[in-house]
Amino acid sequence: MKNFQYYNPVRIVFGEDQIKQLSNLVPTEARVLITYGGGSAQRTGTLDEVKAALADNGSRQVFEFGGIEANPEFTTLLKAADKVNEHDIDFILAVGGGSVIDGSKFVALVSSLTEEDGTTVSREQAWDALTSGCKKIDSAIDFGTVLTIPATGSEMNSGGVINHSERKAKLPFGSALVYPKFSILDPTKTLTLPERQVTNGVADAFVHVMEQYLTYPVNAKVQDGFAESLLKILIEDGPVVRKEPENLDIRKNLMWTATMALNGLIGSGVPQDWTTHMVGHELTSLHSIDHARTLTILLPSVMRELKESKRDKLLQYARNVWNITDTDQSDDAIIDMAIDNTENFFRELGLPVSLEDADLDESAIEPIIKQLEAHKMVKLGEYGTNDLDVSRRILHRAISNKAS
Repeated sequence: MKNFQYYNPVRIVFGEDQIKQLSNLVPTEARVLITYGGGSAQRTGTLDEVKAALADNGSRQVFEFGGIEANPEFTTLLKAADKVNEHDIDFILAVGGGSVIDGSKFVALVSSLTEEDGTTVSREQAWDALTSGCKKIDSAIDFGTVLTIPATGSEMNSGGVINHSERKAKLPFGSALVYPKFSILDPTKTLTLPERQVTNGVADAFVHVMEQYLTYPVNAKVQDGFAESLLKILIEDGPVVRKEPENLDIRKNLMWTATMALNGLIGSGVPQDWTTHMVGHELTSLHSIDHARTLTILLPSVMRELKESKRDKLLQYARNVWNITDTDQSDDAIIDMAIDNTENFFRELGLPVSLEDADLDESAIEPIIKQLEAHKMVKLGEYGTNDLDVSRRILHRAISNKAS
């Protein structure tokens, strides 16, 4: 196991009917900006529930900003940041899934990057901040979350991803300044989600775990054992939630699993490989494919292309997650079975596993490679050796996702 420091200050408030806790969690005299997405928070009554809780116990002033996209847009978020300054907001409350939470983190960070008038955020400074991962910003507005879509783990970490459609860019950022002060996880809020969002969430969490697990062994028994348990929960409960959408026990476990998949714990002291995510971001940016679906398209091909460098962990994954223990099989056969099982799991969730499934062909590959180069994603992987040629081979495998 490698040396590490683990820090996570997020207060988790988990369970049914916990939105009422906002009256105690948000400062009583705060000027609050509620951020949300495309309207589901309004339609389901969650927004009204949030506002009622904020009105209880205190003299908070509450403002709203809706319309944050499924891939949060840079230009939209700067409008929210302008509203923060216009109304002297000192607390942001994100109500939604990972996109709303990611976007709210970015707003909390860039609101201080104002023009001379002190209210309008500098577009140039904000873009420069995003391209450098927001690492140089030294202050942020406090914020909390009410999670409605379990998937990204953003409710318990300090990172995010922002899209800029005009520049064809989808870029990650991170700062310890934007750990949420708290996150409310009420699994009943997931019962109204469309199946597509639910299965996307299962896949997103699954690949989050895999990118921290599927590298090379460093004798990190706690992290590996925890990661394998999370993967097995997703494999077991992911298909069940499609068949039993009203099963609240399943919803509870999926919600908590998605949070634990990316709160930094299983990634502490171990090598990580975010190749699938980085290439997937370009697929989303260029072709508007759901983030999670880019991951299910790419992961089997990543596993096949990098089979040799990941051999030991692939064998561990096969045995400990998929229970493939037939000693008569060769190591290669065991690995191939594990990859096939992973691909079939995604299919069972109704998700794509190839570029062809997303109506793309070989012509999509070179524009993706050019974007990776433009965004300096040229040394990916746990060894930093996944260059553009490796990414190109992964994409070629992903056309139909065949073993060779």
